[in-house]
Amino acid sequence: MSTPGMTAGKAAGHCTSRERVELALRHAEADRVPLDLGSGPTTGIHVTSLYRLRQALGLDPPGTPVKVIEPFQMLGEVAPDLIDALGADVVGVGLPTNFFGFANEDWKPWTTFDGTPVLVPGGFSTDTSADPGGGVLMYPQGDTQAPPSARMPRRGFYFDAIKRQQPIDDEHLNVEDNLEEFGPITAGELACIRREVGRLVPSGKAILGNFGGTGFGDVALVPGMNLKHPKGIRDIEEWYVSLSQRPGYIYEVFDRQCDIGLRNLARIHDEIGDAITAVLVTGTDFGGQQGPLISPRTYRNLFMPFHARVNDWIHTHTRWKTFIHSCGSIWRLLDDIADAGFDALNPVQTSAAGMDPAALKQKYGDRITFWGGGIDTQSVLPFGTPAEVRDMVRDRMRVFGRGGGFVFNTVHNVQAGVPVENLLALYEAVSDFRDYPLR
Repeated sequence: MSTPGMTAGKAAGHCTSRERVELALRHAEADRVPLDLGSGPTTGIHVTSLYRLRQALGLDPPGTPVKVIEPFQMLGEVAPDLIDALGADVVGVGLPTNFFGFANEDWKPWTTFDGTPVLVPGGFSTDTSADPGGGVLMYPQGDTQAPPSARMPRRGFYFDAIKRQQPIDDEHLNVEDNLEEFGPITAGELACIRREVGRLVPSGKAILGNFGGTGFGDVALVPGMNLKHPKGIRDIEEWYVSLSQRPGYIYEVFDRQCDIGLRNLARIHDEIGDAITAVLVTGTDFGGQQGPLISPRTYRNLFMPFHARVNDWIHTHTRWKTFIHSCGSIWRLLDDIADAGFDALNPVQTSAAGMDPAALKQKYGDRITFWGGGIDTQSVLPFGTPAEVRDMVRDRMRVFGRGGGFVFNTVHNVQAGVPVENLLALYEAVSDFRDYPLR
């Protein structure tokens, strides 16, 4: 099989990567459909699959470790050589700390349970003896003297948040307790963002910003895995109950969070201007496999006012486009999501009920850029044949790509355990079928 990089540059010179993504966000066709791999926490690749892909492409000698840059989901670093090999168009910039509150620095070697050699940040605990089941415990801010906040089970691939909910006294609930992780961005964080943007701009790639703070009710964040002793409502089940039983409390949390988030976005824009192309506003999941997790009324009452407020500020004060991530069957919410002002939708989970690609493109193709939906990661990519992978990529290019409004990405991150033959088929097909006019 030929490698994806063999034809990745055949349309080079027609558009820069940034121009290509900007045209897609304006619902216009460029020279080819833009490709994203690894610009954000929902567009990346699990470190074990990344290792195998890099080995298959001949980018590393055998045994060369890859970096884990997002430990919660165990996402690997998509380095510039892989970006170039695949012809990807988007890179990411964010805060220097991860979900667990420690920085991605002081790298040290580790081996995953399936034997993949990796490098993990210094704050990443690699001691399996601390867990009775032989798993790996993760500690907030890398402090092993604090109670652990997440656990990867033995032979597992990802971390699960540990429930640390304190007894709830409704008469004394304090909004401040659910705002502990949201605060003014620091001078050090701003300097880090400025340096990273300065490094990325000369590449000519589109840049996706992931600055946090505006993901209202994101259940990946609710448990406070970066907090040593989280207070407030921190259990995910209790949080969903609170959407109906404590809506006033939730609304006040979101209102205060929004104020903080907008002040931080203003400071970030003062530092970097319009150097980034788009910003990830929220990663809150609103859908399950069969339908929404919340009603349209709950979305309109609790979430939409703040989504609209953030999007309006961004569109008024910057040239950035706005990006929403929400898994699952969310078709019943899409009219409101579009009305809230989002420019791009990810991951476009086409395997969920009511998320037919052709129907989505027909109804929303002139309002929303589909940033994802390129290959089903639940069944076809991990369990299909290379030919089935190739056929789906070609079909999705035709459906989502016509008229622009499409950035090719898998449905959420490429997961662990994907056969390398399917990974090669995926990116070879992207290279073969992304040129306009689509065929």
